Amino acid sequence: MNRSAVTAPPVRPAGHIVLRPGRASILVHRRASFVAAVLAVLLLVAVVAYLCVGESFVSPVEAVDVLVGRPSPDQFVVGTLRLPRLTVGLLAGAAFGVAGALVQTVARNPLASPDIIGVTHGAGAATVAAMSFGFVGHTVLPYVSIAGGLIAALVVYLFAWRRGMQASRFVLIGIGVSVAFGSLTQLLLTKGDFLVAQQAKVWLTGSLNSRGYEEAVPLATVLLVAIPVTLWAARAQRGASFDDDTAMALGIRPNRVRLGLTALGVVLASVATGACGPVDFVALLAPQIARRLCRTAQIPLLSSALTGALVVVVADLLARRLFSPVELPVGVLTAVVGAPYLMWLIARNRSRSGGGTS
Repeated sequence: MNRSAVTAPPVRPAGHIVLRPGRASILVHRRASFVAAVLAVLLLVAVVAYLCVGESFVSPVEAVDVLVGRPSPDQFVVGTLRLPRLTVGLLAGAAFGVAGALVQTVARNPLASPDIIGVTHGAGAATVAAMSFGFVGHTVLPYVSIAGGLIAALVVYLFAWRRGMQASRFVLIGIGVSVAFGSLTQLLLTKGDFLVAQQAKVWLTGSLNSRGYEEAVPLATVLLVAIPVTLWAARAQRGASFDDDTAMALGIRPNRVRLGLTALGVVLASVATGACGPVDFVALLAPQIARRLCRTAQIPLLSSALTGALVVVVADLLARRLFSPVELPVGVLTAVVGAPYLMWLIARNRSRSGGGTS
């Protein structure tokens, strides 16, 4: 036997590098790592700009002093007014980005996202119901939203399941469930107390106004607990993207993998919705932007999280300052960008399918 053939190192895919911390080996996509680093730098710049810009301008040096804990005369403006709101935006954007990536992986459709297939609408309906019946504490709303999102996802899963999970049926039934929960929300707003209805309407647009650490704590807790599961999800994405026959031939149980990915995405999207409302189109935009930047076969979860956080922070900064002193909900800005993108994506997919059949 040829000894060199036995000891030859395994061939790694093009564009990847292998990291070997100890006895383990990790395959890292070179371009995805570079994109993630660039996104992290852009996010840091956006964070400093967010803390500096407002009704009163704060110098970047003073903003950084507050971030690192040094005494600053702008402690109240930066540390009390802007930083808690920024924290919620960062965490919610990252959660929406990862949730969208997982749902799109399971559905194998770039049009799928938690706000399209009914998850955020289910979370919103549950939250509006809690507000209408008097459970208005901000610390409770994220957990109510998780329950609503899980119920919506369970309904979609039960109706979409037919000897397996077909991607097109999953998306179509999700859209129907989304419409149903949206109608339930409108019914609750019509029949509920007027003041509560007005408060709920602002929340339903997706807003970071008056959000603080009370909303950030449960969101951060869920994200920290989800880190080990997210690491598993990053590896399981490849199996979920295969068709059932290919996955089973490789020894993968696709239905269990897709169920796990969907459950993680639902929890992340629901808790983010509870913290700041259904900020539409972030979960749709962020994964596709990250995938196009990284040029990977699977949607990169880290870049999706960074892109989601960047989109929410920049959108909220513009929402605060574009029409000052009037402050827009952040969901209005994301919808202005996301709705044309969704129409473009639908037209692009239609033209591709038409070209394939001609």
